[in-house]
Amino acid sequence: MGAEADNAGLDQCSSQAGTPVVQGWCPGALRPMLSGDGLVVRVRPRLARLTREQTLGLCEAALRYGSGQIELTNRANLQIRGVSDASWPALIETLGGLGLLDASAQQEARRNILLAPDWQAADDTHRIAQDLLSRLAQLSTSEKLPAKLGFAVDAGTGVMLSQNSADFRIERSDSGGLILRADGRALGTPIAKENAAEGLIELARWFVASGGEASGRMARHSAPLPDWACEQEAPASACLPWQPGPHTLGAVYGLDFGQVDATALMDAMCRSDAVALRVTPWRLLLLEGAVPISVPGLSLDANWHGQRIDACVGAPRCLQASVETRALAHQLAPLITGRLHVSGCAKGCARSRPADVCVTGRNGQFDIVFNASADAQPSLSGLEPEQVFAFFGTS
Repeated sequence: MGAEADNAGLDQCSSQAGTPVVQGWCPGALRPMLSGDGLVVRVRPRLARLTREQTLGLCEAALRYGSGQIELTNRANLQIRGVSDASWPALIETLGGLGLLDASAQQEARRNILLAPDWQAADDTHRIAQDLLSRLAQLSTSEKLPAKLGFAVDAGTGVMLSQNSADFRIERSDSGGLILRADGRALGTPIAKENAAEGLIELARWFVASGGEASGRMARHSAPLPDWACEQEAPASACLPWQPGPHTLGAVYGLDFGQVDATALMDAMCRSDAVALRVTPWRLLLLEGAVPISVPGLSLDANWHGQRIDACVGAPRCLQASVETRALAHQLAPLITGRLHVSGCAKGCARSRPADVCVTGRNGQFDIVFNASADAQPSLSGLEPEQVFAFFGTS
């Protein structure tokens, strides 16, 4: 199969008495996770890019071995849903043939690298990310990095990824150089681009040595930074967020809830003459070299509202959710100003950060909280769907 298969991910997610179970790890291809609609198989594209051949092959595999639904994650990965135990080995064989697998589940889990998706060949983001990929093996198996720990390489002209999940960051500074920044700290330390990847590795090692495993994530780790990584410079200003529409690299499409039908994606790739696919953490796909064309299920509308609505797959597709989520989110969106998060349970998988309005499922009913995340103490609880709509001004 070109990879060392690992069945450890076939454990069933479950919940009891309305309390969700936090798995503590993310699914992969070699370590899938069981959900209500079958196995979730996550593919982690290197440099967040798939060639045309890889994209079409992945779509065909999703149709043949899964439900045909492909999802984008908030770490710029792709998920194939609805895979059965019986079809999983053949799917792995296919993904291996496309060059989309790591040598082992352990290597797969460690390759949590987010990079600014507008990179171009040989620019700082591209070079540093490639260097980091080649150095990840320096983190030995004895160094117990938490499973969800990740890196961000954000070395363009401005900062793109500050609101996305990562623990150790390379960013452009406000003075124009590069900084190494620990997530949760306002400032970073200047670093030369040729040392950037090594700096990320060393900061991860320091995290483990200073007791970071107990904290789980860098933003929750209160240990003083080492002198060589002290806080000195602020990151550059944030870039304007991407919107669907024409792009200098091709065409950007918005996906409602980050989900696309494999047939629609194949259609978009073929008819637009795209040469590659770039994945973002914002429910947007960039079709590289594409001519913008209309495809059902992929939005080119610059006013697309999908970036302000978060909703997990909900019940019955997730075993931990007790409520349906996405139809409710669609109906609520016009009634709410600001960020809306509808979560099937208190884990808040679709959004870890606070939202202006968060509606959370619990025991088949809904809780509502404001300016908070899904696990916060609710302002209103035990509501039926019609009561939720009534609260926001419609029946």
